[in-house]
This record gives sequence, C-alpha cells and structure tokens, in this order.
Amino acid sequence: MDALKTPREIAAFIQKEQIEVVDLRFMDFPGLWQHFSIPAREMSEEAFERGVGFDGSSIRGWQAINESDMLVKPVPETAFVDPFFAAKTLVLICNICDPVTGEDYTRDPRNIARKAEAYLKTTGVADIAYFGPEAEFFIFDDVRFDQNAHEGYYHLNSDEGQWNSGRIENPNMGYKIRYKEGYFPVPPMDTLQDIRSEMMLTMERIGIPIEAQHHEVATGGQSEIDMRFSSLVRMADSMLKYKYVIKNVARKYNKTATFMPKPIFGDNGSGMHVHLSLWKGEKNLFYGEGYAGLSECAMYAIGGLLKHAPGLLAFTSPTTNSYKRLVPGYEAPVNLAYSRRNRSAAVRIPMYSTAPRAKRLEFRCPDPSCNPYLAFSAMLMAALDGVLNKIDPGEPLDKDIYDLPPEELAKVPQTPGSLRESLTALEKDHAYLLKNDVFTQDVIETWIRYKMDKEVLALDLRPHPWEFALYYDI
Repeated sequence: MDALKTPREIAAFIQKEQIEVVDLRFMDFPGLWQHFSIPAREMSEEAFERGVGFDGSSIRGWQAINESDMLVKPVPETAFVDPFFAAKTLVLICNICDPVTGEDYTRDPRNIARKAEAYLKTTGVADIAYFGPEAEFFIFDDVRFDQNAHEGYYHLNSDEGQWNSGRIENPNMGYKIRYKEGYFPVPPMDTLQDIRSEMMLTMERIGIPIEAQHHEVATGGQSEIDMRFSSLVRMADSMLKYKYVIKNVARKYNKTATFMPKPIFGDNGSGMHVHLSLWKGEKNLFYGEGYAGLSECAMYAIGGLLKHAPGLLAFTSPTTNSYKRLVPGYEAPVNLAYSRRNRSAAVRIPMYSTAPRAKRLEFRCPDPSCNPYLAFSAMLMAALDGVLNKIDPGEPLDKDIYDLPPEELAKVPQTPGSLRESLTALEKDHAYLLKNDVFTQDVIETWIRYKMDKEVLALDLRPHPWEFALYYDI
C-alpha cells in the first residue's frame, strides 16, 4: 500500500479498502507490543487529535492505579494492513499522552525515541541518524518450561538440531546441522528456507524493505533477516513489525520463534548488531580519511559508545539471559574496543564497501531482547556525547584476542558480566541520557528498579537446575 500521511487519507483508505477493524498498537516499558481494536467506523479524523482512552495501570512499568487513564494517539504514516487477522484490519502505531495535561507520556518508549531524534537536530551535529539492526532469532518446533516450588526446567526442540542426529524418526535422514555450522548450508540441511522467505515477503508487503535472509551459525533453527537501514523512530517501528511477522509466520507453520539471546547452551546466541551513521544533508559524516575510512566525527562517536557501554548495555542488552551470550568464545563482542576486522570487539567497522555512503559503525553488543526505541535512543545519545565532547576511543584492537598474552589481554576492558553490573553502571553513568529530557530521571530510575525487582532479584531467588548437578551430593 502507498504511504498514508494524514487522518483524511486514513479515513479515505478505510472506506476504499472496506477496512472492518482498526488495531491500535503501542510499546510497553520493557519492550512488548501491546494492542486493542476498535470498529473501523470509530476511527474518525478527530480521533487522531483527541486520542482513544485505555487503562495505563495495567501496562508494565507505567501508571499507578490512581492515575490509570491514558490516551493513544494514532500516527497516520505508520498504517499498514495486518497480514494475519481474519477480519480486514488496519494497524496504526500510536504515541501515548496524558489525558489531563495533553502532554506526551515520558515513559512511552516511542516518545523517548522521538525526543532523541529532535535532540540530534538541536545539536547541529547532524540532521538524521540511520540505524540498521541485524536481528537474529531461533525457530523451534517445541518449547516447554516451568519453575515452581519443587521443580524447574526448560526443554527446546528443533527437527534440524544436532542433538536429534540419533533420534528415531522413521526414517531419520541424518541432515542435522552441526553445532556452530549453520552459516549457511543449502537444503536439505537448512530446513527453514521457505519459512524465512515467507517472513521476508510478508515484511516487504507491509512496507519493510529487506536486504537478505539466511540461516545463522547455530544449530537448531537459528536465522537472520536483514532490514534496510532507516531513521531512528521508523526503524524502531519496523523492528516491532519484524518481530510480529516472524512470530506469526512461525506459528502458521506450527513452529515457535524466539528472540531470547541465549536459548541453547554450547552454541552461538542471538545478537542484534546495530549499524549506525550520522548524516547532514546528503553528506555521511562518518566517512573520512582516517582509520578504516572513518572521519574524526565517527571516531568520537566510537569514543562515546565505548565510554558509556557498561551502562548503555542496560538498554541494548537488557535481560539476564543477554549475559549468557556476552561471554568469550562465540564471536561475542565482549571487548570494549573497536576494530575493522575483529568480531569480538564491541564496535566493528564493516569493510564490505569503501563507498562514502556505506561508511558506518557496527555496535555488536545489542541483542534482540531489547526495546528498540530505548536501545537506539541510548546509542544515539552515547555517540552524540562522544562527538560533542570529542571523546578519544584509543587505539584499535586488530589483533587476535585469543592469541594475546594474559598481561596484554588484561588491559582490554570488557562488557559487564551480568545485568546487575550493567544496571549499576547505568545508575552511575546516565547524565548524557538526560540531555534535553530525552530520558528523564524518572525513566532511568524506573528502568533500573523494574529490571532489578522483576528480573535480577527474581532470578537470584530461584534454584538453578545446574546447581543440583554441582551441589546435591554435598
């Protein structure tokens, strides 16, 4: 469908295409898409201005029960026809507003991303920031998990998983992907080509340009579909559509998709390497004559990302499971350094093309469990802090990390070892996020409190299955 830009165009489209339902979507604080639907006749032009009410106290990390009323205000240019619902449904992504003051809600992640884009322009550094995430995910055939007072377990299965090479399948054809060898053999080993192609084409139909799809390194259904880069808010919107399509196409095939960073022990986890560049007019500010074809602006941006990385990861790698991925040995970006060829460095400079328009940074720490509005905004704020304060990133790390002598390796700073460590770092280092009220102090404190109470401490309280293997016979 052609891009719709105004409430009047939306109203005309609803009539012309005989839309039956309008689905209003927004992002909760931790990072899940939420929605409710109204009959298409209720989507008047005035509704875009006055908003539609809902209960904000039932959304994670949001309002208290005594101040629960909130408004969603649909954004016309985000419209797309849902590819999965039986009734013909038009989806509109919404901003969140306070019904009393009429102001944008400070804990609305999309509002934070909009403010980050606005702040960029006020600095005079650049007009636009482009983001290109490469989100990985797993497609499984079955998942079971539970934790209660007397038991705790998880069980994953994939027909192409190496662990099923000896399973009785009547017949077992033997084409199982070996651990760390999923990048990327043709079928019959790759069993997910048709599913990924349907995911890719469905995304294209709802307005997300795709560059490639392929199997990823891990056994057991790890995959990747790459979107073409876009501006911050638009890319975060696309990231939510991306997850929605992948999960629902998987379900159509009676499979299940997860963006959990490290579901399989002993094989690669799922990252979301994010490509970033700053532009002014038609000029890519990251292209230059320095190291790896970078400009001084790009080097300072790297300096900001590396300086703030320990706390920044609380937004870009925001789950306890994220730190099961950020460990040495799996191409994990655990070293807070930059390099044009070292994939264990937090920042890599892709060298596939030397064209000025293609020059960019790749921040490799993020994973797809993040809330993209918050993660991209925090990345932009860190990079801008580097540019504005001319933060020196130091020397590049082009050596093989695993061949470094211990005394040299000890000098390379590493990513936090846990979500608790990253949240502690964020608590100490977040002044750069508060510029122009992009992130408010309330948002930072609420994020830390929510993550500590609901995730870090919740996990600390529960026995782990491996503890029984280690300690039961003590």
